[in-house]
Amino acid sequence: MSPASPVLAGDISLGLPIDCVIGDSCYIQNYVDADPSDAMADFTCGNLSYDGHKGTDFALPTGLDLEDNVPVLASAAGTVTATRDGMKDHRQRTAGAPDVTDVECGNGLVIDHGAGWTTQYCHMMQGSIHVKKGDRLDKGALLGYVGLSGMTEFPHVHLAVRKDGKVVDPFRPEPTTTCGETDAQTLWDSPLAYQSSGLLSVGITSKIPDYDDVKAGTAQAETLPSDSSALVVFGFAFGGQDNDIMRLELTGPNGTVASRDVTVNKPQAQYFNATGRKSSTGWPAGTYMGKVQIIRDGKMIDAQTNQITVTP
Repeated sequence: MSPASPVLAGDISLGLPIDCVIGDSCYIQNYVDADPSDAMADFTCGNLSYDGHKGTDFALPTGLDLEDNVPVLASAAGTVTATRDGMKDHRQRTAGAPDVTDVECGNGLVIDHGAGWTTQYCHMMQGSIHVKKGDRLDKGALLGYVGLSGMTEFPHVHLAVRKDGKVVDPFRPEPTTTCGETDAQTLWDSPLAYQSSGLLSVGITSKIPDYDDVKAGTAQAETLPSDSSALVVFGFAFGGQDNDIMRLELTGPNGTVASRDVTVNKPQAQYFNATGRKSSTGWPAGTYMGKVQIIRDGKMIDAQTNQITVTP
């Protein structure tokens, strides 16, 4: 899909709420739900949303990326009208997750931009809020850092845009009752391309990893000993669609160690697959390369590689 044009002068013009490169160091996991029924669809009729979602989720690939203190930025100039901090960063649906009833946004804030426009920023890092109520901010001002607070299972900043209290999708701000690709103008000051799916990480380890470790970014080994009982390559992706293929391949000094095609059998917001091989005699020392591709309708839409050293 080609990116749409920014809005006409006179409407609010938004910059990214996160200091990262879309499609590289971050990605968009969810868009505003464009389906008014109890089903869901993003503005292209794709599956990057969920029922009732009221913002855009700018996400980091794994939990490990939180250590980089990725800045959250003001998308437009305005005045801070509310803040909340002090909620711990903890992935929901894991052991010890806090009750976030009525505080689903987690740590965050609201900025009033005038003329009825507001933006809200959610799920920020505990203790990172740099502004207070009443502060007047320039566009791009540092607000804090991306976190894992509130009702979330992945690190991201949720940006909600409202006009006169009503949710506006910055990718398709004109009111509509249908979804679908469009050349309509957006609220972004620079065009943002829509990416329906992509790889978040590729790793090599000595066993099929736990999914929680994959999402946390801690499953990848840096080196492995030659007497490892197995070698495994895994891929972690977002936006899986029916009949997508994740192609996994692991090669080493003696050629192919393992390869496998895995077909996605239902839409999935995030998913991972793995393949590998056991050995009772060990592995030759050297460099091992993992390659993962996403194939859709016979075309490769994304690919990543990673490598490790097997030591004697």
